[in-house]
Amino acid sequence: MATTAAPPRSHEQSRARYPDETGFIERDGVRVFWERYGSGRPTILLLPTWSILHSRHWKLQIPYLARFYRVVTFDGRGNGRSDRPSSTAAYADTEFVADAVAVLDAVGADRAVIAGLSMGSGYALHLAADHPDRVLGAVFIGSSVRMSDRPPGRPHYPWDQPLDTDEGWAKYNRYFWLRDWPGFCAFFMGEIFSEPHSTKQIEDTVGWALETDADTIVTAEDAPYLEPPPEWPADQRGSLAYIDRVRCPSLVIHGDDDHISNVSGARRLADGLGAPLVVVAGGGHAPLAREPVKVNLLMRDFIERIRGRS
Repeated sequence: MATTAAPPRSHEQSRARYPDETGFIERDGVRVFWERYGSGRPTILLLPTWSILHSRHWKLQIPYLARFYRVVTFDGRGNGRSDRPSSTAAYADTEFVADAVAVLDAVGADRAVIAGLSMGSGYALHLAADHPDRVLGAVFIGSSVRMSDRPPGRPHYPWDQPLDTDEGWAKYNRYFWLRDWPGFCAFFMGEIFSEPHSTKQIEDTVGWALETDADTIVTAEDAPYLEPPPEWPADQRGSLAYIDRVRCPSLVIHGDDDHISNVSGARRLADGLGAPLVVVAGGGHAPLAREPVKVNLLMRDFIERIRGRS
């Protein structure tokens, strides 16, 4: 693994707080960009989510948490200042977990409290299960770990077949992505933010999604995700196999109007982890953006409860 410093980014939207240190790690020829804010203890690692977004999706957590802790983020491969590999295997959850460990090494953090949104919760789950010595605690927000019932009213369409409609969730389709990536991004971000008056959040996330492209996300879509290795026992498959291996304190936060991952999955995740579940009334898939004060205080209270372990 190689690490290098990163030059300043030009023409960037103003931030409430700028990083104290930036750099790249490189693994197998793929460069991943990271940022560090603050210098308190413990270290908080805010994980990437689906490659449709980069690390700015944490923009409302970073300034607050960095007042007390050392906060580290990185752009998931496929977006932001990180590389966009051309192979599906390069987007496996094992690669995101290995990137996370390499970033912790680069900033000199032996252990961290980790947090993930949506697919980032899966990366957090895998990281906590495989590297318990590196994880003090884990926060799962809007978790997408393949344990949810289908959200009410959401039909199922095949992803990899041409469709005769592009209405609604039919847009979650390879051929539509390649034909109208901006149209999919506008639809999908509108579903993430189901709450009224979410114009700013939708505009932000659509803009970040347009910093990548349909070819990249199509490549990433079929990558392995929370698939236990073949050497694990046959009766230990799927997400539960990882949940059973997590030993750190955990917190689950989920909106009850999540159109992406039904709150039922969060309940199963919390039960499996023996963790508290905070349900955000009327909340969509990304309460960290619509209810940042609530989420920030929940995260800080959780960190304070376990900081003695650092």
